[in-house]
Amino acid sequence: MNALADPLLSSGVTWAILLIVLVKVVVAFAVVMVAVMLMVWFERKAISDMQSRIGPERWGPFGILQTLADGIKLFFKEDIVPAEADRVVFKAAPYLVLIPALVTFSIVPVGGTVTIAGHVVQLQVANPPVGILVMLAMSGLSVYGVMLAGWASGSKYPLLSSVRASAQMISYEAALGLTIVTVALATGSLTTRDIVDAQARGVWHWNLVHLGVVPFIIFLIAITAESNRPPFDVVEAESELVGGYNTEYSSIRFALFFLAEFMNTVTASAMIVTLFLGGPAGWAPHVAYLRWIFPILWFVAKTAALAFTYVWFRGALPRLRYDQVMELGWKRLIPLSLGWLLIVAGFLVKPAYGFATAAAVIFAGTLLSRAFEIGAARGPDAVLTPVGERPSPEEEVRRYFDADPDQGSGQ
Repeated sequence: MNALADPLLSSGVTWAILLIVLVKVVVAFAVVMVAVMLMVWFERKAISDMQSRIGPERWGPFGILQTLADGIKLFFKEDIVPAEADRVVFKAAPYLVLIPALVTFSIVPVGGTVTIAGHVVQLQVANPPVGILVMLAMSGLSVYGVMLAGWASGSKYPLLSSVRASAQMISYEAALGLTIVTVALATGSLTTRDIVDAQARGVWHWNLVHLGVVPFIIFLIAITAESNRPPFDVVEAESELVGGYNTEYSSIRFALFFLAEFMNTVTASAMIVTLFLGGPAGWAPHVAYLRWIFPILWFVAKTAALAFTYVWFRGALPRLRYDQVMELGWKRLIPLSLGWLLIVAGFLVKPAYGFATAAAVIFAGTLLSRAFEIGAARGPDAVLTPVGERPSPEEEVRRYFDADPDQGSGQ
């Protein structure tokens, strides 16, 4: 099955093939690390320009080495483990957040194919037959790292933040999965290479246009919430949860969480480009020695544009409340993604079925919206009666705490 997905493995596995695979892994890891370093610098520099500040400027030209300097500083700082922490889980949690981002990037096609020592090599680390399912599995696995980091810290604030982050990730995972099912249904394949090849015939064949703009918007919102990026960064609400699930971390382990956040940003941008923007597809000159370079340049340009979108979100949008985040996920995105999936499936069978399904989805959506409005108008006390009341009236409590301190201490 792997041979059908990757031509490199079609003639068996030899030492030369193993060496090529090892080189691809090392190169991909190096590219991701450099991309993350540039992403951190680019975000700090872009937001400083938006806010009329200077930003990093001392280390390297235009401050481009500031991220490297920060990483070296964090690497040599003291690594503190709280006394009440579960030491094994506390130390393992950052890797459970970092590794899924690396594995997800390994299935992204960053270019076409090249020939090395007589072997046709795809410019991606791996092309498994169920590549999209690998992405979903990795996004679900990262939840464990966040949850275990908060639980193992032995503090209530990281624990509450990890519970909030886990609920947020699970909520948006459903909309994310339904959107990916829509893409796989239209493509007829689960491999990322086939999804890219299906969009290679021009802009009008990109899934952004082919499936309508709605799946693209849903996926962008859902994967932004999955990555805990603004405006969905409620797990880092300083006013009530300090720094979030990584509050008790320091030194290199804190740097791993910071690295994972920006690596998820780069990986999310690459996945959006792969699923909706044609991947590395684009114009290339009819020159043998240049045709393999232009797909890489197209991929980098598209990914950089998506990365700037994330920076734009951080600099322009206010942070949502947690109830708004959950309501958007459960009451808006999940029904919309499910309805659009049914419409796409109907049109793939027959246009008449597509229009009939669209009418049914609009009718069901109208009823669902009406039900949400009625429920919101009734208020929280309309369904369930209060379990208990305050032991003291609210006026008496306020009068006690607003009184003179000396008088209050004597009561």
